[in-house]
Amino acid sequence: MRLSKYNKSLGILSLIAGAVLLSGCDSALLNPKGQIALEQRSLILTAFGLMMIVVIPAVFMAVFFAWKYRATNTNATYSPNWSHSNKVEAVVWTIPILIIIFLGVLTWKSTHALEPSKPLVSDVKPIEIDVVALDWKWLFIYPEQGIATVNQIAFPANTPVNFKITSNSVMNSFFIPTLGSQIYAMAGMQTKLHLIANEPGTFDGISANFSGRGFSGMKFKAIATKDDAEFQQWVAKVKAAPNALTTMDDFEKLAAPSENHPVEYFSTANPELFKQVIDKFMMSHGKMDMSEHKGMDMNHAATAGAEE
Repeated sequence: MRLSKYNKSLGILSLIAGAVLLSGCDSALLNPKGQIALEQRSLILTAFGLMMIVVIPAVFMAVFFAWKYRATNTNATYSPNWSHSNKVEAVVWTIPILIIIFLGVLTWKSTHALEPSKPLVSDVKPIEIDVVALDWKWLFIYPEQGIATVNQIAFPANTPVNFKITSNSVMNSFFIPTLGSQIYAMAGMQTKLHLIANEPGTFDGISANFSGRGFSGMKFKAIATKDDAEFQQWVAKVKAAPNALTTMDDFEKLAAPSENHPVEYFSTANPELFKQVIDKFMMSHGKMDMSEHKGMDMNHAATAGAEE
């Protein structure tokens, strides 16, 4: 008896503690700051609401039936031979089918509308940012401004941002939760992402794909300035930095693995650097193909000689 009371009290205290601890949590996905994230939140809440149409009645009936047909309720109707009801069958099949059809249509439309590589419609000229995932930091290149940064980006609010993304090593995933979609970064390949911030602010960016020892510190800040003038001030601050990133040698030094890398600015950056990072993997792949092809030719020649 004492143990039962103890477990009950412990359960109540755990529930209260959980509510208090979780009261300070802020889900980035449900607190969007960009148009893409807003539409994604709407999709999440719509899908959640539709699923609750099935979940809530099921939970209610599970509790209600257990209470109504408890052993001490002698007034409950006992029907051991009951086996089928057309009305019940119609309800339990029709409602889920309609929900699945609605969710399927909604998902189909949303998938095409929120395609990450689809440019955003806007009268404002977009900001171009090239992204390279390194071990374990993010390199951002502004080809139009001729600058580069590590673990920090900036762009004006209400201005589309066109990201071109690749990796210098293992596969990674670029993600700014409050602004929208995540997209993978893969060596030798280019992916695209289009985002926009609806208000000024500083937003957290993360790597959403485990990539090794320094993964937990692979974070960056995305700064949405209130206007273009403030953005130009940020660009001027970057241009005042003493470092430069103009050659592949400079890049390879930066690409050396490092954990919890601080924010770093490069006043000058090669606008073709992003393409060169991709090309170096294409070239190495081409060399491998040629060596394999040459090896096959030599094996073929040796086999032909042996047959002769």
